[in-house]
Amino acid sequence: MKKFFNIGPGTWVTAAFIGPGTVTVCTLAGVQFGFSLLWALVLSIIACVVLQEMAARLGVVTQKGLSEVLKSQFDNKIVRGILIALILSAIFIGNAAYEAGNISGGALGLSTLLESSGDNEQSISINYFSIAIGIIAFVLLYIGNYKVLERSLIVLVLLMSAAFIVIAIVTKPDLSLLFRGFVPDFSTDNILTIVGLIGTTVVPYNLFLHASIVSEKWKSTEDLPEAKKDTIVAIILGGLVSMAIIITGAAIQETEINNAADLAKGLEPVFGSMAKYVLSVGLFSAGITSAITAPLGAAYVVKGCLGWQSNLKSKSFRAVWMFILFLGVLFSSLGIKSIVIIQFAQVANGLLLPIIAAFLLWVMNQQKILGKYTNTWKQNLIGIFILVITCFLGFRGVWKVIINL
Repeated sequence: MKKFFNIGPGTWVTAAFIGPGTVTVCTLAGVQFGFSLLWALVLSIIACVVLQEMAARLGVVTQKGLSEVLKSQFDNKIVRGILIALILSAIFIGNAAYEAGNISGGALGLSTLLESSGDNEQSISINYFSIAIGIIAFVLLYIGNYKVLERSLIVLVLLMSAAFIVIAIVTKPDLSLLFRGFVPDFSTDNILTIVGLIGTTVVPYNLFLHASIVSEKWKSTEDLPEAKKDTIVAIILGGLVSMAIIITGAAIQETEINNAADLAKGLEPVFGSMAKYVLSVGLFSAGITSAITAPLGAAYVVKGCLGWQSNLKSKSFRAVWMFILFLGVLFSSLGIKSIVIIQFAQVANGLLLPIIAAFLLWVMNQQKILGKYTNTWKQNLIGIFILVITCFLGFRGVWKVIINL
């Protein structure tokens, strides 16, 4: 049991991306497009494994975070300043949006748990739920002693994930349609959903967070095989859960999803009337877990970019995550439908990914940093392919938003 609960950094990454955004975006993908976007999720999982393995390898070899390594590569103050400004702005925008999605998802679960008659709730119009989630996350982050509770929340998320896997089997999907969903389709109608699926799986701040925290567990290059295994296993398991959620979403007959009660319809064949509460507990726990990792990721980025020699309890480090947490609570309390906020957060991350991925790919080819542990030509080929695909999807997503204004 002790070995089972010895959670590695890979599980941190998975716990971060299996949040309310993943549940919501994958459910909506299944509701709106059936199995047709499973191929996009496979692409997302491959991209996540490749990029996170690079981040973990960088952290183990250099014992530094991604932002610290990037900063050290530019002697020109102007270029370094532009680079730092670009990274900070990208992470702050993405994490603020992502945090709003985390808090909104947790608030959806909390509101449904406390208000059993929540069927008429179209958005989080009462700020108390978002504020409550923010206060819980604040307390856990401030005292720095949240490991026991976080592991409990991860167990709750795993229980919810198991429910989706079971329901995916119980729905008895048409296997011919299911396998057809792994054939790529870049039609205009689903492009933003594809970007959202990538954004909810390959989260830019996770690259920084992963590179920073692996050095706390592994101190030698001899540990690289263990770090790689930890990354691959954790992310693939998370990807399987996301696939199960899409399959579950495809079984939902509702055409419009506005609240936790609507999302819960996919669980009714297994849990009956209790479906709403099972999903709400999962959304709440996923929201809290992800609401912790997003501010931490931003704080690690700022720490590396500005060269702080700080720890988790330092005033400067706390100031960063407090700011991100405040923005998340603020944006989630504006009266906008929570589903809309969550979707926007995932799309924003999908658009930011090419920038961060390009920086990472460049660093992983610097022999003076990694020595013999630089990328192989195969890793570079896969990395460039991922970068091209994410750029293509990102530009198409932006173009669609512009023409629809």
